[in-house]
Amino acid sequence: MLSYGFAKAIPLQMTFPGLFTLIEPFGNMSPMGVLWSSVGASQPYEIAAGCLEIIGGLLLFVPRTTTLGALISLADMSYVFLLNMTYDVPVKLLSFHLILIALFLLAPDFGSLIRFFFLNRTAEPSPQTPLFRAPRGNHISIAAQALLALWLIAANLWGARINWKQYGPGLPKPALYGIWDVERFSIDGQLRPPLLTDHDRWRRLILERNDFAALTRMDDAQAYYNTALDTEKNTLTLTQRHSNKPQKFSFTFARPAPDQLILDGGFDNHSTQIQLRLEDPKKFLLVGRGFHWVQEYPFNR
Repeated sequence: MLSYGFAKAIPLQMTFPGLFTLIEPFGNMSPMGVLWSSVGASQPYEIAAGCLEIIGGLLLFVPRTTTLGALISLADMSYVFLLNMTYDVPVKLLSFHLILIALFLLAPDFGSLIRFFFLNRTAEPSPQTPLFRAPRGNHISIAAQALLALWLIAANLWGARINWKQYGPGLPKPALYGIWDVERFSIDGQLRPPLLTDHDRWRRLILERNDFAALTRMDDAQAYYNTALDTEKNTLTLTQRHSNKPQKFSFTFARPAPDQLILDGGFDNHSTQIQLRLEDPKKFLLVGRGFHWVQEYPFNR
């Protein structure tokens, strides 16, 4: 509960949809991708869900609040299990096991819960049986529980801090970060018009990470490349990923304006010059729509 709770509360498990996701046709996404993107698009919702999981986990460390923690964990994991089953998320068995563990913790209080919630009767307090006969042993066990809880909180916060910088929003962005639309494309001095049948012509270049890029061709087919960007020499190298004979592009680049990029280089002894323009991400409704407290009509597109 704490591990997944902190991953959502930071938030890191489902980050806001990145540049690759923004241009991906909805029909091409997997069910899990749809779930991850929809939850990540609403970070307050994700944070609230994570805080609920953290509260449920922390309450399990205190004997007097174990029942409440198990009830919260049961409700939360039942919802998570339903999402995992219906969106084909691979941790189906884990979430189901957490439901069984919550039911196991609630087993001693089943009678009281049924009388209170279903029969509208008074429920007697649950007996608090000491773990040890000697008071000293109980004090040590409580201290050990508190230390374990503090250690788990610290470990999850430390891991979240590292992941924030390595995989999350804190990951440094490349100097040419953005979605670059191709305005002009020429090979060996011959201008290539934007024809859907031209497999060699680019449609857009997406640079979201320092080591990774995506290239979209005119038919919307995507190819993924490892990148090497040198801002001192103004060079950009793209090497195709997951290919027996990887295609490699080597360019020098110029940026006459913040929203303009010129690539000059080539591949396979072909001279290539490409002019690109930076696309404003706020044009995507998912990014630019924002929050509206009062709405006269639904805005469902």
